[in-house]
Amino acid sequence: MEAANLTVAATGVSLPLGSEAGSFSPSPGGVIGSTPGGAALPGREPPFSVFTVLVVTLLVLLIAATFLWNLLVLVTILRVRAFHRVPHNLVASTAVSDVLVAALVMPLSLVSELSAGRRWLLGRSLCHVWISFDVLCCTASIWNVAAIALDRYWTITRHLQYTLRTRRRASALMIALTWALSALIALAPLLFGWGEAYDPRRQRCQVSQEPSYAVFSTCGAFYLPLGVVLFVYWKIYKAAKFRFGRRRGAVLPLPAKVQVKEAPHEAEMVFTARRPVVAFQMSGDSWREQKEKRAAVMVGILIGVFVLCWIPFFLAELISPLCACSLPPIWKSIFLWLGYSNSFFNPLIYTAFNKNYNNAFKSLFSRQR
Repeated sequence: MEAANLTVAATGVSLPLGSEAGSFSPSPGGVIGSTPGGAALPGREPPFSVFTVLVVTLLVLLIAATFLWNLLVLVTILRVRAFHRVPHNLVASTAVSDVLVAALVMPLSLVSELSAGRRWLLGRSLCHVWISFDVLCCTASIWNVAAIALDRYWTITRHLQYTLRTRRRASALMIALTWALSALIALAPLLFGWGEAYDPRRQRCQVSQEPSYAVFSTCGAFYLPLGVVLFVYWKIYKAAKFRFGRRRGAVLPLPAKVQVKEAPHEAEMVFTARRPVVAFQMSGDSWREQKEKRAAVMVGILIGVFVLCWIPFFLAELISPLCACSLPPIWKSIFLWLGYSNSFFNPLIYTAFNKNYNNAFKSLFSRQR
């Protein structure tokens, strides 16, 4: 996913981070300077505005938080034996892709954003490596979200047929397909000569702008999984509405002389990450129904955040090569980093709706103390 140029304007002072900055020009010595009238002064560097420093600080914090939070999820899954099963292997696969986004993709994207004229100064080979990891990790993260949504859908609608053994096979197959498809999309330009990522004349490093590859990559990396998750959530919504509506409507009239006694609440066995706990349900919903409601809400929030984060970027990525037009650099950067932020929100969402993770986190930190 192409890292776009970040151009920031402050009162009376501009920070040119792209070639489009018309009021700045390189000096003979290679140092950029400015005057109030826009002329370049050799030996003077443009001052950084307060807004620019705040934006860069925010992006650095986003990178660090994304890396540390996903790493914490991975460490928790590895250390807690109860998590060595589905659906936690799907969560682990998502965390791996998001950790790689934070460790390999976002830092180099930030370096590219901050370079004058958004030039790529690290060579052609590293450009290809960076672009390949960018497409690979972001695509894998997106497809992992779709895999989690599919797993929750089958758990809710087919909990009798979707046994633990079937779930293991399905999750392993989805993980393998996710990474295989992501690798195909990422390596297609290198394997089949489908466009070029590095432009030595302009010192520009970006995803191949070949129109046919743009259609292939955006459909395979976003629009297809988007269709999957929207269809899945629609089916989950219909199934939940039908089930709970049927349960509320299942009231039969009784004879007047029949004494109605309230049925006792049955105990439900709830397993946490450390030990089994017996909990008595005091509401009208069974433990399974409450679990299904939480799963439906989690999937809905996960899909909603996923769509809001990625759809602006992929709309621009699909339209720009086809119409030979381009968005302003500032909007490209906003869309790009909004998409990257999805790797930060993913672990927050699927751990917030699982009490086992909260207990495991507390146990992990208490042991370290």
